[in-house]
Amino acid sequence: MRTIIIAEIGINHNGDLGLAKKLIDTAAVAGCDAVKFQKRTVDKVYSKEYLDSPRQSPWGNTQRAQKEGLEFGRREYDEIDRYCREKGIVWYASAWDVDSQRFLRQYDCKYNKVASAMLTNDELLEEIAGEGKYTFIATGMSTYAEIDHAVEIFRKHNCPFELMHCNSTYPMPEEDANLKLIRVLADKYHCQVGYSGHEEGTFVSICAVAAGATSIERHITLDKYMYGSDQKASIEPYELCRLVRDIREAEKVMGTGEKVLTAAEEEVKKKLRG
Repeated sequence: MRTIIIAEIGINHNGDLGLAKKLIDTAAVAGCDAVKFQKRTVDKVYSKEYLDSPRQSPWGNTQRAQKEGLEFGRREYDEIDRYCREKGIVWYASAWDVDSQRFLRQYDCKYNKVASAMLTNDELLEEIAGEGKYTFIATGMSTYAEIDHAVEIFRKHNCPFELMHCNSTYPMPEEDANLKLIRVLADKYHCQVGYSGHEEGTFVSICAVAAGATSIERHITLDKYMYGSDQKASIEPYELCRLVRDIREAEKVMGTGEKVLTAAEEEVKKKLRG
């Protein structure tokens, strides 16, 4: 089975459409299947008190200035949609509120995504599941009871979904990966299970494919030392190229799971067993 490889641009574009295009180029050249963004209606996701609180950023000295500086609107997403079509790569986004999900609907993206932080937002889950579109559901920070409830909503709407095993630390220590949970989730919920990683490097993600992950999502950046809270937990272009290459090689060596004798092995058998 071919692993879906998703390059999470998220907010690593830093509000710069030109940078977003360079990241799309990076994903396309590396051979990724899709790129993903994040969409928020700032005043719906965050409280006024939080937005008014201090934070130094390239856009000002409040949380509002920082959050609004990272948001793309209609003009930018129109161009992202056009540019991804030109480059032949799928794009979609995780909405953090209902208004953002309705905004994204106009682009008729192939996939939807429920971010780990939104897994308990029933209003948003109902909105997404109601579209009936294949949805990746990240499970970071979540209990089984919370995952049960989200799955129940998607099954109520007969909406196809894929859970994504995830540890929501940035960056995640490798020893916290707990990749055996991929198979446990697949068996428990009778669905495909991918892996959304926030670790440094690519080793854990390759192991996730061997552990049964049907999709791999990784944050990407042009430079880990750029401004941004997600940059450190992202992989740079050379790492992304290596990740795609190694995943495709891993798929080959995983085989079919059937016990068969290759032609070369048959020849050896003739020599050693007579």
